[in-house]
Amino acid sequence: MVLWSKFPRVLCFAPTQVFIMAHVCIHWFRKGLRLHDNPALMAALRDCKELYPLFILDPYLYDQNRAGINRLRFLISSLQDLDCSLRKLNSRLFVVRGKPEEVLPKLFTKWNVTKLTYEYDTEPYSRSRDKNVTMLAEEQRIQVIYKISHTLYDIDRIIEENNGKPPLTYNRLRDIVKALGSPKKPIPAPTVEDMTNIAPFSEKHKPEYGIPSLEELGLDTSSLAEEIFPGGEQEALRRLDTYMQRTGWVCSFEKPNTSPNSLSPSTTVLSPYVTFGCLSARTFWWRLAEVYQGRKHSDPPVSLHGQLLWREFFYTASVGIPNFNKMTGNPACTQVDWDENQEYLAAWREARTGFPFIDAIMTQLRQEGWIHHLARHAVACFLTRGDLWISWEEGQKVFEKLLLDGDWALNAGNWQWLSASTFFHQFFRVYSPVAFGKKTDKNGDYIKKYLPILKKFPPQYIYEPWKAPRSVQQAAGCIVGKDYPRPIIEHEVISKKNIQRMKQAYARRPSGSTESPTKKQGVKRKAPSVVDLIQKKQKRS
Repeated sequence: MVLWSKFPRVLCFAPTQVFIMAHVCIHWFRKGLRLHDNPALMAALRDCKELYPLFILDPYLYDQNRAGINRLRFLISSLQDLDCSLRKLNSRLFVVRGKPEEVLPKLFTKWNVTKLTYEYDTEPYSRSRDKNVTMLAEEQRIQVIYKISHTLYDIDRIIEENNGKPPLTYNRLRDIVKALGSPKKPIPAPTVEDMTNIAPFSEKHKPEYGIPSLEELGLDTSSLAEEIFPGGEQEALRRLDTYMQRTGWVCSFEKPNTSPNSLSPSTTVLSPYVTFGCLSARTFWWRLAEVYQGRKHSDPPVSLHGQLLWREFFYTASVGIPNFNKMTGNPACTQVDWDENQEYLAAWREARTGFPFIDAIMTQLRQEGWIHHLARHAVACFLTRGDLWISWEEGQKVFEKLLLDGDWALNAGNWQWLSASTFFHQFFRVYSPVAFGKKTDKNGDYIKKYLPILKKFPPQYIYEPWKAPRSVQQAAGCIVGKDYPRPIIEHEVISKKNIQRMKQAYARRPSGSTESPTKKQGVKRKAPSVVDLIQKKQKRS
């Protein structure tokens, strides 16, 4: 998409001769922290004599209250990797701090900019920001170009194809994108040849526009754990290559059959790289398509292609549903009278619930910045409708800060789903904070890893240490109530009570409520939940 200023950039000197202006261009990196499949960057290189690859540390997005230390470390690693790749092209990354609406006009003037390019972003904050920046650019006669490459499809087009409304069921989204055809194929990264006519960067800019360290951002790194998932495009592509070589694993992948509490990840852990744009979703899609070609493979919603379509589903919902990250003012969200219990919220956030499976998950989240999707199910259900009856908005804030792959649309959408507020309405299905973990880890090795205080408990007690006799607790060197907290609630009792509370909340919903996906849009039949789809898939196989 090209947004033209009031003054054209083509200078005509004769009827038969057209001269194209050589631009001074800023390519504004935001989420697309990569060179491959970056059409906005390639647009910047066209007719360009000077290029300023720019990243802005926006305080709204990267304030320490919103982004935890693991997330910021991943960002810094990604920026360092991007800078390294740009330097191989005789360029570099310029990093500045501040509000984009304040920073960019100053740089437009300082660098005599004539063109601005960036990747399209669907978040409400980003759309408002980009609208303001575009107006400021046009005031300075600057051409603005944006390209869609963070999602598989044009999200606005999906909504348009659904009569101007976001599809509220996964199947409906699949029908729409099937009609649209396969996603566009990714484009190659720029080469040195693409940079031939562009002036090389000057080292004199280095001190002023360098990438800050975590310490320079005011963060205390003394207790920072080992970086398990380094950020950056090169690491993303390396991981992608590694997994694509495992053709049997890729073709048989079914998300529900992976383990939430394995000692090493049972999924790809490519989500942080897709979130930050170190890996293009389209590149991921087409690499999978190459592996699938001519082989029997799993299908959406449980396959790896299916996971990318879930991402598209929540992105579409986030664009089409007002106030998507809130309960109030969200027409798709069931209105629930959640409790405000700061003590319970803190216990959940700080891994002090007294349920080892829940506390181990929250410990891993805080230490590493990543937890398995089904582990997210367990702790989200526990916080909301399952046990503590605390608003999903509170959990959303914690995940946004701690997750490496914290994505505004996916985070809000999944929390609504798991709290049975939107999309998923089988609120009577509750994850047990004890039994669920036992299914895949009877010995509690996962708990022992993240809660070493419990590592000497025998398997029959490690999920419920409060049931261990005093002698067993003493032998394990951990007295419940002293060295490890007692359960803050009685799950068997409170979960049944909460099911009744959810039933009452559903009874208060207006008839014909727009949020209910129990009817497939345009067709009077029950829309299957993800559980139904998985069961159907298992029956077929």
